[in-house]
Amino acid sequence: MTQTPNPPPPGPAGPGVPGAGGPVVPVPDTVVLHGPGSPPLPPERQPVGAIVPDTLGLAARPAPLPAGPADLVVPDTLGLAGPAAPPLPAEPPRPAEPADLAAAVVPDTSRAPAVAPEPAEPVAPARRVVSSSRSGLVVAPAERRRAHAYDPQDGPPQAAPARPRAERGRHQAPRGRSGPLAWLRETAIIMGSALVLSWIVKTFFVQAFYIPSESMYDTLVHNDRILVSKLTPGPFDLSRGDIIVFADPGGWLGPEEATAASGVNKVLSTVGLAPANSNHLVKRVIGLPGDMVACDETCDEAGGPLTVNGVPIDETYVKPGSTPSGGRPFCVVVPEGHVWVMGDNRQHSSDSRLNMSKPGGGAVPISNVVGVVFVTIWPLDRMSGHHNPGSVFADVPAATTLSCTGHH
Repeated sequence: MTQTPNPPPPGPAGPGVPGAGGPVVPVPDTVVLHGPGSPPLPPERQPVGAIVPDTLGLAARPAPLPAGPADLVVPDTLGLAGPAAPPLPAEPPRPAEPADLAAAVVPDTSRAPAVAPEPAEPVAPARRVVSSSRSGLVVAPAERRRAHAYDPQDGPPQAAPARPRAERGRHQAPRGRSGPLAWLRETAIIMGSALVLSWIVKTFFVQAFYIPSESMYDTLVHNDRILVSKLTPGPFDLSRGDIIVFADPGGWLGPEEATAASGVNKVLSTVGLAPANSNHLVKRVIGLPGDMVACDETCDEAGGPLTVNGVPIDETYVKPGSTPSGGRPFCVVVPEGHVWVMGDNRQHSSDSRLNMSKPGGGAVPISNVVGVVFVTIWPLDRMSGHHNPGSVFADVPAATTLSCTGHH
């Protein structure tokens, strides 16, 4: 902006205006802008009004002005100087302060405004698109909607068209059916799984039996339900004193005892849901293969004790009142692959002693052994576990070459 000097005074100084060396024409309601590069005004050149520092840079700064007033007089539209305002004292010029320069902002109209580069559109991270199954609209998350603002001239974004109902149905999971058929199907699956599991347990691990006689009194009584571990013999070996269940070696059960199982009971016992009882016996192992088991006439008359490999044993499991041999003296060397068995109720047990004339000489093939009795599960008042009485046979040596010669 070009600085315009004050016009020369046309006449004598008016009232209230000091003058010396030349009158100054007072200009009412004006504002004198005094630039920082202008020389100080002499007292006689001070007009009536207010001198405002040129903080906007309106007065030229680089070149000094010629002699004369260096102020720009503009109309006092703000009413800063009143008609009766006293003359302003002379004030030396001062440099513009940063705070004063920052207080006013004047737009630069001398050149075209610089075009600011458009900010790069932020790239929204990949997000999952949520689809409404009812309306078919595809709705983006709130973060993505905020990151992608639409142009007002183009109008609001349009929702994705809804898929046809038939197409939506192909991607929906089928609903579970309900009704009698579904109930029957689930029941059949559960029962089938239970039968398969029971068969696996019965075939390889545990089988149930019941006691049909009194030959094992008082350890096992009539109608006791027992469980047999089928891991012995097999992974584990038989021991003296074990209670075992075995299949009839041949002719041990009489016609009244060897009963054929009914069709239903046979099926249930096959899958392990009913105890097996047909053609099976339960006894206690007294001698292993190679053992010599004996109770001669002297033993029988004295009421014991029974000897195994020449060592007398104290059979604590025998029913009170029973004799060790049951009134039948004997001496036997157990064949290889067989065991010698006897009932705890010796006077009422059809065991190895009473079947010495039959195949095997009264001994039971180990291959006929089903397993070892380990628990009575029914009735509840008789529920108990069965353990091997190892102390009874603790002093019995291993089998050696023995003979029953001399035993009567």
